[in-house]
Amino acid sequence: MATQTPLSQFLKQQRKRTGLTQEDLAYKAGVGLRFVRDLEQGKPTLRLDKVNQLLGLFNHEVGPVPIKPQANEPTR
Repeated sequence: MATQTPLSQFLKQQRKRTGLTQEDLAYKAGVGLRFVRDLEQGKPTLRLDKVNQLLGLFNHEVGPVPIKPQANEPTR
């Protein structure tokens, strides 16, 4: 089962903040309703171009983010 990620939480918060339903968001972004649902539920594999279509509605896009080292890993 998928767990929510920072990306899925952000998208859901933005969607609700703007008063859009999942159906509205899918239509406005030109993606399928299933894609929106999968993303909000934290599906681990999604098409990056479609993710950016959704994020673009909120003036955001996916970008590189530094990874925090685990307690037992050396820093990079």
